[in-house]
Amino acid sequence: MAKGSNQKLKLSYLCKIMQEKTDDEHRLTLAQIIKELQKYDITAERKSLYDDFKVMENDLGIEVIKETEGRETFYHVGSRAFELAEVKLLIDAIQSSKFISKSKSDELIKKMNTFVSEHQAKQLKRQVYVNDRIKTMNESIYYSVDSIHNALMNNKQIEFLYCAWTLDKKLEPKKEGKKYIVSPWALTWADENYYLVAYDSDAGKVKHYRVDKMMKLSVVDKKREGEEHFKNFDMTTYALENFSMFGGEIKRVHIEFPNEKVGIFIDRFGKDISIRPAGDGRSMIAVDVAVSLQFFGWIFSLGNDVRIIGPDAVVEKYKTELQNCLQAFTE
Repeated sequence: MAKGSNQKLKLSYLCKIMQEKTDDEHRLTLAQIIKELQKYDITAERKSLYDDFKVMENDLGIEVIKETEGRETFYHVGSRAFELAEVKLLIDAIQSSKFISKSKSDELIKKMNTFVSEHQAKQLKRQVYVNDRIKTMNESIYYSVDSIHNALMNNKQIEFLYCAWTLDKKLEPKKEGKKYIVSPWALTWADENYYLVAYDSDAGKVKHYRVDKMMKLSVVDKKREGEEHFKNFDMTTYALENFSMFGGEIKRVHIEFPNEKVGIFIDRFGKDISIRPAGDGRSMIAVDVAVSLQFFGWIFSLGNDVRIIGPDAVVEKYKTELQNCLQAFTE
């Protein structure tokens, strides 16, 4: 049998064919495999394929399963790096993530398809419908995250423009375009946004920044500062105390609510919160939060059967803000 022009690539194309065209429900006979290889101008004999399957399993870690039914023998790829259910889960996460732009989502999903067979890939053409308007519009975020990781790994500071939205729907730099220079110490995910937690040497304190609002980010050849602030740093506590990443003075606040709304508070603050009975089908919790308008707005959104009951200063501040809002409508 004359050898094809791509004979040196035989093993590579065999791996490609088996991974793309076979799975637990789709198999190929040796004759079909030989025919598929011929499409790449590669010839093969049955005996050589047996040897190739051994190399695929022993050297490349690609499991090839042999099954006999009557007089026919079939072959297919068995276990893969990702199971189909795992790939579906990852794709759902990509599609529903506000952090990942629409174009990047499409690109990542296309790459995820390579982890399964072409038959299984058809099952991945489902959609988790998410309003495209809430997808990030900052494509440079991927490079920013990569640069931040490099700075963390190399113990370096970073500089960037920090932006805010204008009425023209454009991100424009704050501080009249002056660059922020900080020492990055952690990246965290909160309320569907990526945040950088860093030490600001000029302010002498820990701050956080939305990564999708950071532009022209680069690593500065200067050692990080503020290590003493992060020796016993608890990221989970920090995220909870900075409630939804909105600034405000940290206070231990007591909240009372009807028992049927307990899930809202467990979802927000975690299962470790202490829940105490308050009588008449109601309960209460005490949590550390950043007292702010955003916090009050969240409490208000839960309905008038959810109340802040302490401390008195926070209760009074909440009442004052409610009265200010009402007054704005009556003037």
